[in-house]
Amino acid sequence: MQVTETLSQGLKREYAIVVPAGDLASRLEAQLADMKTKVRINGFRPGKVPVAHLKRVYGRSVMADLVQETITEANKQIVDEHGLKLAREPRIELSKDKDEIEAALEARGDLAFTVALEVLPKFEIGEFNDIVIERTFAEVEDSEVEDGLNRLAEDRRVYADRPEGGKAERFDRVTVDFVGTIDGEAFEGGSSENIEVVLGSNAFIPGFEEQLLGVAAGEKREVEATFPEAYAARKLAGRKAKFDVTVKAVAAPEALAIDDEFAKSLGAEDLAQLKDRIRQRIAAEYGRAAREKVKRKLLDALAGRYSFEVPEGLVEQEFASIWAQVEREQQASGRSFADENTTEDAARAEYRSIAERRVRLGLLLAEIGAKVGVSISDEEMTQALVARARSFPGQEKQVWDFYRENQSALAELRAPIYEEKVVDHILSVAKVEDRKVTAKELLTEDDEPAPAAPAA
Repeated sequence: MQVTETLSQGLKREYAIVVPAGDLASRLEAQLADMKTKVRINGFRPGKVPVAHLKRVYGRSVMADLVQETITEANKQIVDEHGLKLAREPRIELSKDKDEIEAALEARGDLAFTVALEVLPKFEIGEFNDIVIERTFAEVEDSEVEDGLNRLAEDRRVYADRPEGGKAERFDRVTVDFVGTIDGEAFEGGSSENIEVVLGSNAFIPGFEEQLLGVAAGEKREVEATFPEAYAARKLAGRKAKFDVTVKAVAAPEALAIDDEFAKSLGAEDLAQLKDRIRQRIAAEYGRAAREKVKRKLLDALAGRYSFEVPEGLVEQEFASIWAQVEREQQASGRSFADENTTEDAARAEYRSIAERRVRLGLLLAEIGAKVGVSISDEEMTQALVARARSFPGQEKQVWDFYRENQSALAELRAPIYEEKVVDHILSVAKVEDRKVTAKELLTEDDEPAPAAPAA
């Protein structure tokens, strides 16, 4: 086997491989000789089948297997001899000349093919004790616990129908059918039946609920309302619509005591325990938000430190994933690049930059994890798998089996766990300065456009 390097540019390598016809013939003969003692063919005694006959019957299929084995061996030889770490699977290209391929499959001609691959970059990691990261946090206020308690109570509010002819008041619940039109034409999603509307809840577009104040069961009313400029369905944003509303019921809220009995109805021992649970839930939400913010700041700091070349194939793969998501979101919202004050070319350039950042950070985090010995235990993987299965109620076994039988899917489940551990390590070394902020500030999304990187 003759291996010749034909390209060494950046992270790209290409090699031309030639396997002489004589080598192919020798391997074929050896394979057929081995088959002779095992194969059973009618008309021949065991072990007495002529090799020439075996070659006529099985030669082509055996040679196809040998060609694949040869390609695999060539790849391994290239990687081992040059000490390469591959970014992706090599790309193999056989000759486009059918006669050459036929000759090789019959061991009459040389087997020639090229191997194109990309290698992982080499870079110095360095130390992280000079990184300064601000970590914001918020404490749960008593008023937030009370608000959460009141929301729970509202979700379980009981309503009683008003007497015949009773007029709807603020905080009443009205049940309606409606048909919406814009410029006299019905529009998608503009009609519905038996919809419950709590007046004053601001659950509907501005102006809709207010115009139902004073209605009674059985009444019909025309309501005009304008969709917000930032409405998700772009085709409706900023447009005025008319709704022909039929009121089917009007109900008033009954008083609800927020006491120990109410807490017990929600599975708590008493009101104090229910409040503790609400506080813990809010604290967990704040903790997740704080974690995401400090992680983003850390990744931004790392992105500013490293500028090594990244494999183009990995960037293309990441970009394709991002772009597919962009297209899905546009299709769902009806928004275009023009609506975002940009162009497709500008958007592609921006998302490609994001893809490159993600790949670079992913490679960096993987290298850091390998250097410091980050590992994931079987117990951690089992916990992650159980959590994933539970997120698909009724399909737990199918999800469990899918991940257990699919190593690539299992690797995707492993990646975020690995990444979080590497981030924890860096934060344990870096200088982290805590600062208390309000809940609103903590929960407000940062302006940085670049997302967190996936772990490799």
